[in-house]
Amino acid sequence: MSTNAFLVIEQSLGLQGKASIHGAKNAVLVIMASLILTQGKSILHNVPCSDDVLQMIKLLRQLGAAVNYYQENSVLEVDTTGISNYKVSHEIMKKMRASILVMGPLLARFGRADIALPGGCVIGTRPINYHLNNFAKMGVDIEINGDFLCAKAIQLQPGTYPLEYPSVGATENIMMAAVLGKGTTRILNAALEPEVLDLVSILQKMGAHIEILPPATIAIHGVDQLKPVDHAIMYDRLETGSLLVAAAITGGSIELPQAPAFAMDIFLMKLQEMGHSIEVGPHGVGITLKAAASPRAVSFKTAPYPGFPTDLQAPMMAAQCLAEGTSVIEETVFENRLLHVRELQKMGAQIQIEHNKAIITGVEELYGSPVIATDIRASAALVAAGLAAKGTTTMAGIHHWKRGYDALELTLAQLGAKIEMKFIEEVHENNEQDIMPIQQIPSIELN
Repeated sequence: MSTNAFLVIEQSLGLQGKASIHGAKNAVLVIMASLILTQGKSILHNVPCSDDVLQMIKLLRQLGAAVNYYQENSVLEVDTTGISNYKVSHEIMKKMRASILVMGPLLARFGRADIALPGGCVIGTRPINYHLNNFAKMGVDIEINGDFLCAKAIQLQPGTYPLEYPSVGATENIMMAAVLGKGTTRILNAALEPEVLDLVSILQKMGAHIEILPPATIAIHGVDQLKPVDHAIMYDRLETGSLLVAAAITGGSIELPQAPAFAMDIFLMKLQEMGHSIEVGPHGVGITLKAAASPRAVSFKTAPYPGFPTDLQAPMMAAQCLAEGTSVIEETVFENRLLHVRELQKMGAQIQIEHNKAIITGVEELYGSPVIATDIRASAALVAAGLAAKGTTTMAGIHHWKRGYDALELTLAQLGAKIEMKFIEEVHENNEQDIMPIQQIPSIELN
């Protein structure tokens, strides 16, 4: 990852045009992990070239898979025949928390999984606990050995496993662990995000017997083996949302023919409440937005799907900064997901924080400023704000942007955005003045 890179964004009003959407980051990583359950060559289409995908390729190769990635046509070939290793290195784990998602498949294939811990407090955090507590109930013996979490099981036990919270990662990991087990496993209060359903779809293509039952239950009937597959990753609703916000905040219009509108109802409803015009294509695929001249402020609260997605909270907050009136945004999914507020405040946004709520009073103008992205979705929010702000915005923390998006800056540029990725070296060569130092600050790693 290039920590010496940053984005330079100039005010770019009236973004306009048609854009393509990449495959969903939150679907592709777990789907790549699920290939461990098979032996043979699988082909994935619509695979984005993000840093997280490149890290997952390294992980699969480390386990023994043969991987070929054809970036020009977004095709990934993974031959899992040679996988013989069940250990994930500290180097990979610390760069990509999603690597915990190989734990279920490794347990199913080998009855063993050694996963490096990214930090001393990880076991105490909610997402990891949901994985480990349920694995323990399935008969997995888990020990901490130095920097490694070592898990082993002679045979995974079927059963009914309720989730205290509908964790996406825990739902996916338990499901993958159970598909090659004996008997029937049920996950209660399961996450049913579109990306989870994309994983269910590819597992079913492999030969898994999985049912979605009311209320919010996934039933997995174990099978003896799974076969390689050919599968297209769903289009990214979060990249879609970021592009819609960029068009809306700049007073423009955008057409996204591949956009999964069927998975974005609440978010699209809130854009319409702001006054923006939304047209959805046949069968819920494709979105056209025309921005309102004077958008109105709206309030919302994040929630598991089908509620307002936490991953679009930050970009939507940027849009509220220039809307007429006052909005209240309540974050209920991630406790540390309001760190972008201080960066928006640097740009002139009027935001107050009360516990997990942000109260935004719309202003007439934002102003370009040096800002730092603290997570993937914060980076999208700051870029959107920079496109609407007077002057120049420089954004550090670029590794988050590259982890989550496949050259989204180029897509925005094609719509008329004045945005460019720069590196410290080229700035020095050009003797430019007043460049922003790349600061090292604590950051959060969120999906």
